[in-house]
Amino acid sequence: MIYEEKKSKKTLVDDTDLYQRVIDALPIPIFYRDQNGVYQTCNAAHEKLIGIAREQLVGKTVFDVQPQEIAEIYARRDNELFESPGDQIYETRIKSSDGTLRDVVFQKAVIRNETGEIIGIVGSIFDITERKKSEAKLERAKESMIISSHMLHKIRAGIIIINADFKVIDSNESFAQLMGEDIIELFETIPGLKGADVSELVPDVIFKMISNIMSTGENNLERDLKYKNKLLHISVVTIYKQRVVGAVIRDMSAPVLVRDEIISRAQRVNKQNIDTVQKIAYLMGENAAQTEELINSIIESYRYSDDE
Repeated sequence: MIYEEKKSKKTLVDDTDLYQRVIDALPIPIFYRDQNGVYQTCNAAHEKLIGIAREQLVGKTVFDVQPQEIAEIYARRDNELFESPGDQIYETRIKSSDGTLRDVVFQKAVIRNETGEIIGIVGSIFDITERKKSEAKLERAKESMIISSHMLHKIRAGIIIINADFKVIDSNESFAQLMGEDIIELFETIPGLKGADVSELVPDVIFKMISNIMSTGENNLERDLKYKNKLLHISVVTIYKQRVVGAVIRDMSAPVLVRDEIISRAQRVNKQNIDTVQKIAYLMGENAAQTEELINSIIESYRYSDDE
């Protein structure tokens, strides 16, 4: 009985076809190279990764299947593992079946025979290309956010950026100053007012403008507003449709800004004239109305009072 059990175990050990079927069932690329760096076998996932069938791979070295600079890394790390046996994990690149280079992590260990002599290396390969791309993309996004935030805080106009939950993503100090002492104190406590409820920071009319742009996804909405002894020009714009909205608030009481606004509005009126010259009669009436609005705005910037 004992003899039959030992015979059965011996048969399983010698069943190389069974071993091959086992490793072929694994989704992770696996390979085995002998002490001379010659491939002895691999699994189906490895074949798929590098685009070389097992029958063609066996008998070759890494220098036969990978670019010189990559093969040299593999050979050097193999030698390090032979000299200091144990688990070896490192990140490198591999030429894949489509000819592109993939970022991978190798995990390798030595194989010994029955007498304990090292006869080769077995290894597995984990493709981390997509993870590396995601990490790089995230890093670039972080850098962009830092740069954008620095730029945001250098702009003299008040800027506030809001998400779909009407929470502040970021704002600059100019915005806080335009909104009053309470908001300035809050800004000093919470830099950029990040996470604050925008409805608690701005007048109801501005919040309605923000809500309108957020819900409709329209490009922009503008208006003038008298607030806390200031004449403000509010411009609310879509940054990411129905996800992120920004508001630019300028104090029209400042003489330089009044001059800039006069030029800006005059340019818009002039563009309308050029674009619709065939409707000159209609435009004269429309521009007259805009000119009147502009003049009234200028007058109001020097003679305003708080809205009640």
